[in-house]
Amino acid sequence: MADPTRTDPKCPVLTTADGNPIGRQQALTAGPRGPVLMQDVQLLEQMQHFNRERIPERVVHAKGSAAHGTFTVTNDVTKYTKADFLSQVGKKTDCFLRFSTVAGERGAADAERDVRGFALKFYTEEGNWDMVGNNTPVFFVRDPYKFANFIHTQKRDPKTNLRDNDMQWDFWSLCPETLHQVTILFSDRGCPATLRHVNGYGSHTYSLINADGERVWCKFHFKTNQGIKNLTDEQSAELIGADRESHQRDLYGSIERGEFPSWTFKIQVMTQAQADACPFNPFDLTKVWPHADYPLIEVGTLELNRNPENYHAEVEQSSFSPSALVPGIGASPDKMLQARLMSYADAHRYRVGNNYHQLPINRPKCPVMNYQRDGAMATAQDYGSATHYWPNSRENTPMPDEKYVDPAWNLGQAVVDRHDSTDQDDFSQAGDLYRLLEDDHKDRLTTRIAGVLGDARQEVQMRQLCHFFRADPDYGKRVADKLGIDVDAFMAKSPNHGAPEPANA
Repeated sequence: MADPTRTDPKCPVLTTADGNPIGRQQALTAGPRGPVLMQDVQLLEQMQHFNRERIPERVVHAKGSAAHGTFTVTNDVTKYTKADFLSQVGKKTDCFLRFSTVAGERGAADAERDVRGFALKFYTEEGNWDMVGNNTPVFFVRDPYKFANFIHTQKRDPKTNLRDNDMQWDFWSLCPETLHQVTILFSDRGCPATLRHVNGYGSHTYSLINADGERVWCKFHFKTNQGIKNLTDEQSAELIGADRESHQRDLYGSIERGEFPSWTFKIQVMTQAQADACPFNPFDLTKVWPHADYPLIEVGTLELNRNPENYHAEVEQSSFSPSALVPGIGASPDKMLQARLMSYADAHRYRVGNNYHQLPINRPKCPVMNYQRDGAMATAQDYGSATHYWPNSRENTPMPDEKYVDPAWNLGQAVVDRHDSTDQDDFSQAGDLYRLLEDDHKDRLTTRIAGVLGDARQEVQMRQLCHFFRADPDYGKRVADKLGIDVDAFMAKSPNHGAPEPANA
């Protein structure tokens, strides 16, 4: 069959990447049956591009679904922050939200039990603000040194290339600070029904700075207006067997139908005096701030209302980093946040390219003025032939402005050292969460845990059981019973006779 050719004069002419018109798309050969010629630059270009169509997948959060949206301010919070996009009620800002699974690769099923990423980009008039969080208010670890090691346990064993429950529980049992997040992961919320039915959290503690230079600490919450909806284990298994892209399909379809999902943006606020008096470390990523002490304050509404036109360009190449901060929103002493300020942008420079921020999905919608130049994918769109060094004495070159300087932090008599945080209470909040659950939810939680903890070695099981008992005696007993472990008999043989004491005993 002949190669289709252009017959409609309104139809654009096919070209190479250099814009050269193409007359026919067939391999150039020496005769009908002859070998292909090296001079067939059209074929070579197509093959070379095809070999490079895929960029490396994200190390974590590899599989994602996303949509464009609009954020609208509904409440005055200028007493806390000078952020321009929050400066007045009714102000609207374009956004882009990417949901993701965390542990699985790009081919993972959407309905698997996992934490869900919640990465939100605000295209503000003062640059992009990226809130890179999850659907859980806490995380597994508080020390960035453990992060890469933790992720290794969620991936594949280097010998078998299989996910390994012994590997996961070995790490969790040796790091009791993981208990709070583990409890959430194996609760009903660990398997959301759709992406429209999850909350989003900044998880970290951030700072807000107002126009008078006053700083408060804050937590970010995005509460789904669709309500929380989860899958049972049976529903999840059935859905995975029928549709591995269930969350992608649901999000895309709802927006196409005009059923726009929305979230209410709220913040918690803590003064420095309150932080000093807080009974736990308020900058610890494994902890929540009790709502009774630090009530939620409404800020605005986020609505997702437009699907991406091209998945690779807009979703796969989208790049979010906690270092994208706008005036009025800043960092905190949170150790994990401090590390993420560097690591995320660095990951994007490796995965997408040094100038990932020049891609349309990542590019700010305000003018960009800096002295960074060149590298892969540099377009010079923002700087052209402008001066490329600073300081300089040339006219009309970008200069710093003192009004954007953040107020200083007072670290007091802080001692620089590799501090160990294992003396902190890692059990009370996990126990508080467990006691909030209904009895049938407790049963599902402990059944799920026993189901995977049973794959671990007995020494790992016993170590982890100690954590459950310290959080709540009933928590530990239920898991032990479902593992078929007689704790009393085991303790009678132990040199340290007696069951672990709960944290709130």
